Amino acid sequence: MSSASRKSFQQLNRRLNSVQNSDRRSRAGSSARQLAVSHDDAYTYALRVAYLHYLLQPKTKRKQWVAAPKPPPRTHTSNIGDLVKEFVPGNSTSVKLPHGFRGPLEKRIEQVIMGAERLPGYNDAAVKKTFAQAYTAFTEQTFRKGIDKERKIEPLILIFYSAATKACSLGHERGDDSWKLLVDRHVALFVRLLTNILRDQGHERDKPELMSRLKTLENKLLTNDQNLFIDTGQNVGNTIEVVVPLSYDVKDMPMVQAVARIFGLSHSDVQSHIDAQRQNWTEEAALKDLKSYQHRLNSNMNGALASQDFDVEEAYQEWKKAEAHFLSLMMMEILTARPELARRSTAVNAFSDKALPASPSSAYSEDKAYSDLGRALSNSDRSSMHGIDHALNLGSISLDDTSSIRTVDEANYTFIPPDPREFLKIIAKYALEFDAMHGDSAEQSSLFSKQSMDLLTELCVRWRIPQFTRLVVFLEVAARRYTDTMFTIIDLDNAFDLVKIPAEEVKKPPNVYLYGESITTIDRSKWTLTDYAMYKQTLLTLNDALLRDLYDTLMHCYEPKPPSAGPAVHVLQNHIFNDPSFSRKEEDAQEYARILESGLQEQAALVYRSFLDTEVPESHQDWNFSHVVQLGKSVVKLCERIQKRYKRNPEIMGVNPLTVLVETMFPNFEDDAHDLIRRIVQVSRDRGEELPLQDGFDLYKELIEIRRIHKSSLPNRPFTFDVEELLVDFVWRWIQNAEARAEEFVEEAIKQDQFQVRSHGPGHISLDSERHSHSVIDMFQLFHQTSDQIFQLGWDNDVHHARFMTALSKIFANSIARYCEIVDQRFVKEMDTPRPNEKEAAAVAQTTQGRFMQYAKDAWNTKEKVEPFQFYPESLVKLNNVEWAMQELDKLEKTMNVDACADILEKVDGPRKQIKRPAKYVFTIKIVEAEEIKACDPNGTSDPYVVLVDEYQKRLHKTRIVMRSLNPRWDESVDVTVSGPLNIVATIWDYDTFGDHDFVGRTSLKLDPIHFSDYLPREFWLDLDTQGRILLRISMEGERDDIQFYFGKAFRHLKRTERDMVRKITDKLTRHINASLSYEALRNLLGRNLASQVNSFFKRSSTLPQITDTEIENALQSLFTYFNENFATMKETLTDATMVAVMTRLWKEVLMAIEALLVPPLSEKPSNQRPLNQRELDVVYKWLQLLFEFFNAKDEDGEVLGVTAEVLRSPKYHELASLNFFYFDSTENLIRTSERMAAATAQRQQQQLQGQLSSNRLSAPASLGHGGAHAGPAFASMGTIRRGKSIMMSRNLGTMRRAKEEKRKEAQADPSDDMILRILRMRPEAAGYLKERHRQKERMAAAAAAAMIVKQSVSQGWNSAGGGFGRGGIPRR
Repeated sequence: MSSASRKSFQQLNRRLNSVQNSDRRSRAGSSARQLAVSHDDAYTYALRVAYLHYLLQPKTKRKQWVAAPKPPPRTHTSNIGDLVKEFVPGNSTSVKLPHGFRGPLEKRIEQVIMGAERLPGYNDAAVKKTFAQAYTAFTEQTFRKGIDKERKIEPLILIFYSAATKACSLGHERGDDSWKLLVDRHVALFVRLLTNILRDQGHERDKPELMSRLKTLENKLLTNDQNLFIDTGQNVGNTIEVVVPLSYDVKDMPMVQAVARIFGLSHSDVQSHIDAQRQNWTEEAALKDLKSYQHRLNSNMNGALASQDFDVEEAYQEWKKAEAHFLSLMMMEILTARPELARRSTAVNAFSDKALPASPSSAYSEDKAYSDLGRALSNSDRSSMHGIDHALNLGSISLDDTSSIRTVDEANYTFIPPDPREFLKIIAKYALEFDAMHGDSAEQSSLFSKQSMDLLTELCVRWRIPQFTRLVVFLEVAARRYTDTMFTIIDLDNAFDLVKIPAEEVKKPPNVYLYGESITTIDRSKWTLTDYAMYKQTLLTLNDALLRDLYDTLMHCYEPKPPSAGPAVHVLQNHIFNDPSFSRKEEDAQEYARILESGLQEQAALVYRSFLDTEVPESHQDWNFSHVVQLGKSVVKLCERIQKRYKRNPEIMGVNPLTVLVETMFPNFEDDAHDLIRRIVQVSRDRGEELPLQDGFDLYKELIEIRRIHKSSLPNRPFTFDVEELLVDFVWRWIQNAEARAEEFVEEAIKQDQFQVRSHGPGHISLDSERHSHSVIDMFQLFHQTSDQIFQLGWDNDVHHARFMTALSKIFANSIARYCEIVDQRFVKEMDTPRPNEKEAAAVAQTTQGRFMQYAKDAWNTKEKVEPFQFYPESLVKLNNVEWAMQELDKLEKTMNVDACADILEKVDGPRKQIKRPAKYVFTIKIVEAEEIKACDPNGTSDPYVVLVDEYQKRLHKTRIVMRSLNPRWDESVDVTVSGPLNIVATIWDYDTFGDHDFVGRTSLKLDPIHFSDYLPREFWLDLDTQGRILLRISMEGERDDIQFYFGKAFRHLKRTERDMVRKITDKLTRHINASLSYEALRNLLGRNLASQVNSFFKRSSTLPQITDTEIENALQSLFTYFNENFATMKETLTDATMVAVMTRLWKEVLMAIEALLVPPLSEKPSNQRPLNQRELDVVYKWLQLLFEFFNAKDEDGEVLGVTAEVLRSPKYHELASLNFFYFDSTENLIRTSERMAAATAQRQQQQLQGQLSSNRLSAPASLGHGGAHAGPAFASMGTIRRGKSIMMSRNLGTMRRAKEEKRKEAQADPSDDMILRILRMRPEAAGYLKERHRQKERMAAAAAAAMIVKQSVSQGWNSAGGGFGRGGIPRR
């Protein structure tokens, strides 16, 4: 023990001594002076009581054989019929047999006959013979019917009696009636069998009268034959019990043997002592002791408890009254064992020197009383306990008469020692020592063995010790052994349980006052003053000893394997503090808690110092994070061990060891750890080295665990330093490393991927979850592992965590962009790779003649069956990968809780973001369409595609190829990130399968962020340098360091890549779609042949030949077959989702082909396209209906197997459906309708602008920059441009679906006159209106731009006091 701990312990001892010696109220003032009891005295008195117990024990009896008396002559039943009528009348329904009784009865009789009956007495041959005779009568059909109908029991018994008489009389001479007794016995057996059957069937409750009568009949039949078993007729006699005389041998005295063992003597020594004192240690001497004790009790003399020994007179009187009853019982016990003592009154009087007067309450003299008791005992029939009749009344015996007791005025007893209490204590001490040394494991929970407890109880009975004295003595002995360190706390707890738990109830409790009570149930006012004082002093002694032991135990609580403090606390709280006889002062408890807490603080400081010396080297040059981690682990491990150890009872005597440990150790560790970390980092910087990242992460985990314990234990005391700010650089270094290896990982994953469906073998049909390849799986595994690394850190700084997630989202977005770029390049290369038939054609096309021959062949092939395109499985798997990546990215977005991270950073960085101008901008360029481009092919068309490059000749995008069109529509987008102005060049090329591609035209545009500072989309019709023009739709967003922006960017990359791939696939099928839905196909269907037309002309027929629905459908049959063959090929590899995407895109191509048949593109110039007539229009709409049903693909049960009707009924579909209403309307009506719709649209836009200007909402529409006056070129002929889809609207699948749904709703809710204008292009007389309408739209666009400039000025004025953001989260500038 340290010097500090020893000093605290000395203070504790002084405090406890002062508490022990304080002035306390004592009730032991009248207690007698204690005597010194020697070993021999204790032994001799214990031996006397044990020997007396042997003398008074109930006498043992043994069996003795005597001849049985001759049985009386037996008679037989004379008239069985009368007997049956008397006991079993058959008139009442309650005595009738139950239904179905005959069957079980016959089965039981069969068992008797075969010897299988389980009841005793039925295996005799004569019984079987009688039952066989009766069975023959019972099985007759007439008898069976009668029994089943009447259900009476008399016929059964009478028939059985008749069969028994017949069977038993065989072989006997006339006049020999001995067999008639056998008939009664057999009939009784039959009646017993009937009763047993009824009982087995459960008829005891519903047939109680029948069961009772059968039992009575059976008893009547057995009156002369009580034994149902086989009667041998032999007279074997009987046995009787006789009393065994006492042997006076120690081996027959268990209690004497217990005394010998306790006092360490042999049986021979004890036997010699008993033999020497047999004449003195008699029952008569015990009776005299009781008489003398009774006299002294009544006379309030020495030798018995007196009134002054009790604090309350009522308690003394109650005890005295109970003692009179116990004395009478004990005298009765002695006289029962020695009845002759009641007849020896004459001899006793002869030796009596002096007779005391009898008690006034006595009605008889002692001699007469003994005489009456003797006569009562001699006349007893021994039927009562101990041979005494219950009518015997000791009230007629004078127990107060002491005329035959010599020297009664002196307290000299034969069996009662001078100081019974002290003698009991000494003997209990010897018994406890013996049992502790020789007790077996089965009795470890008990303080005394059963033999010792029986001896001590007998001593209390003979010495007239009350139950409370007995229990207090037991506790005194246990306390003395504990203070002498011969007892453990567990033994002390067992001692308290012994005195507090009532003894088990016995049939004959000992003659001890309040024996069945415990120390807690006995009212303390009934105790003697001595017992109360000793009990109180015992509790004080134990309290001091236990507190000292508890202090010493807790001084080791921080050691690896400390002693348990639980037993000491348990005894103190449950046995000391809760006792009403113990009063604990509050100042004493507080002082003890202070001393205990001071000692624990010293021990905690010593333990921490040992940790510091063990884990941290002396030289700071050798320090590293592992030393801090190990030091923290040691601290945390100790705290966890202490917390677990004291989980149920965290406070001990008002002191929490864990709190003391944390309050002492944690501040020291936190200061040391902070200093260690700073010095380690500084040394590493001085050396130019980087600390290992894993060391930093391990250190963080250890520090946050310590901080968690700190917060739970010291909630009002802050942690010494900010752990996250100290170690945040390690996380940023790890993120930088992850960013450096992410792109390389993606490229390597693609390189190793074969892009095959993950099949389990030939014949296995792969599920959708198996139709993407390993590269995309590996990429998202990398994403999840990277984010999980941050999650597992449990970084306890929300702002830091949000910034980490933002940085990771940027890495993920760049990785996905790279993956999409490489996969799309490979996909395009694979799709453009010539198939075997195309290679053959390429070889032929090397010459000009061969090229024209190929054109002719292609033209002829359009009339024959077209072979399906040979899609490579690896190409389709790439499309599956992109689709699966969108699903996984959506899950990752939810896992990273993107919106919550964005909200946190917006609250923190809002004002700074408002002032900061974006360093980069993202331009979204959508290549929409082109008009009237140059024709480069011999057939008068071109196969155009667009290549977009920047001013440094870096390719930005390449569109798909639109086959055979001079007005192509691409609708493809590309994102371009710029930090300043950038010139872009768009070049249109004509695709040729064979040879070089032809130049069509070129144009350019400057992307300047200043011109797009309003962040509104613009449309530009750019003239080509040859002929025609191209439409570009451009919008701009600021490049943001925002987690939602990065996820939106990643989703946009995936969605555009998927769209481009789907378009590339559908482009392979578009050529046949355009051919099947072209003017040539329509003319071929309606023209039929030249002969039919000429015939109708010469016949002057007013109607042309009708076209049937079957012919219209057959015209599309080749297209349907072509679709089915290609769909079957794609279905083998594509997932359901990608298959629907391909079919949806094909449906869009179908709608565009039909639209091209109906109307020309939208423009302000007249068109040369001819409108269709009614027949042609009907055919086109019939084609539209047939194609709708084909793509919807319902089965026989109506289940949709293709694209849902909601998707097929797109805005374009509704536009084509509405076109039928205006197609043949007059030009004047069309113009009026267009003007009306244009006016309504203008009014609605004007109301919206006014509402926006008057609204106080700052979030819509988007704010404008300083260059808002520059509206760019005219908005052309496309009407008002809505805000395009921003990156923020694409940050997850949910926002993308909502944006798509809103677009659909807006298209349906905002009707446009675009279709009417396209119809008017085919009307030459509407050329003037088209130009006027074009100028009107330009004016509307200019007004809208001006309104936006005004709103921007107002919004900037409102936002001057606080920060705000524009649409899509773009900061205002």
